[in-house]
Amino acid sequence: MSETTGHIVPVRIYLAIFAALMLLTALTVSVAFYDLGALNTIVALAIAVTKASLVILFFMHVKYSSRLTWVVIGSGFVFVAILIGFTVADLLSRGWLGTPGG
Repeated sequence: MSETTGHIVPVRIYLAIFAALMLLTALTVSVAFYDLGALNTIVALAIAVTKASLVILFFMHVKYSSRLTWVVIGSGFVFVAILIGFTVADLLSRGWLGTPGG
């Protein structure tokens, strides 16, 4: 059986990603103290997606993985998008009733 070696990532890359994650965490905390109205959720999700992408790409070594790994991860994101889409479609298609007795 042949042994394959994985991609070796320099320590400075890990430190840079760690610093970026800490900066994004501080940004998340600081944004939480401001009232952005409807943008609160959008900004929080954008920061969370950025942090998740960094973790997936570098700490899970997906950036240096085969294309099959990319397909599996991409299909997971497509499946989550489909689930969220069906949930939103269900919520928007319901006829909201008023409060009873009101």
